[in-house]
Amino acid sequence: MTDPVPTPADGAPRRFGSLGSLGPVGLVLAGGISVQFGGALAVTLMPRAGALGVVTLRLLAAAVILMLVCRPRLRGHSRTDWVTVIVFGITMGAMNGLFYESVARIPLGPAVTLEVLGPLALSVLASRRAINALWACLALAGVFLLGGGGFSSLDPVGVAFALGAGAMWAAYIVFSARTGRRFPQADGLALAMAVAALLFLPLGIVESGTKLLNPTTLALGSAVAVLSSVLPYTLELLALRRLPASTFAILMSLEPAIAATAGFLILDQTLSATQAAAIALVIGASMGAVRTQVGRGRAKPPTAAS
Repeated sequence: MTDPVPTPADGAPRRFGSLGSLGPVGLVLAGGISVQFGGALAVTLMPRAGALGVVTLRLLAAAVILMLVCRPRLRGHSRTDWVTVIVFGITMGAMNGLFYESVARIPLGPAVTLEVLGPLALSVLASRRAINALWACLALAGVFLLGGGGFSSLDPVGVAFALGAGAMWAAYIVFSARTGRRFPQADGLALAMAVAALLFLPLGIVESGTKLLNPTTLALGSAVAVLSSVLPYTLELLALRRLPASTFAILMSLEPAIAATAGFLILDQTLSATQAAAIALVIGASMGAVRTQVGRGRAKPPTAAS
């Protein structure tokens, strides 16, 4: 069971308290919408800075913003706390790098569809209830439908990068939850983002060099950072304090559906009957997972206030 969101008595101000009022499911959905629009913007930025350059800008800008907003304490943490946040940062950097290398080779929709297999696998492994395995299988069917029923026509290197990003996404879910329990508010996220940015900086410099200093590129990279990192990671970290990792992972299966919907609304990309059915399957699985979790929570007797 996850810890509740810290109160002022924990020594940290409620910098993100208003976001928590959305509820854990609302936080996850808002994060998904933000990250998909940020991902679309990132794809348009790749011709300017390259995949690794875009990741570097995204992580650096997000780290600066979060460190300024959160002002995390560097003292008073145990060795286990620091190991957790460092592994979280490595996981974040790897997840971003692998995914952006993927979308540089294959379309965004299939890349997101393949990536989400990581969280789906986590939902099956982490869950102790047979019903959650059923929801995961239903979502998995929708994911494959959304991918057109197969991926044989895609660049195999891009597919491999997307699957690697999915594995890192599953690890991200685990270490985001652990970080959220060990650090108040979004302090752990800010520190992990700084770790990821520092580790990725040499890769971005090697690939893009002075292109990273172009004012337009910097501005677009900062926008990508806010949409794809600052908002969604903060929302997800807060959600994971009140939502089990298995249920959160199934909710992540909504990402391909959100991407397809954004493409229809923003890019005028029409949905086929198969894609619409896929979205319905994924949404149905997510709703089922949430209802299962809500029902389980209602079944628990109330505990005395501490």
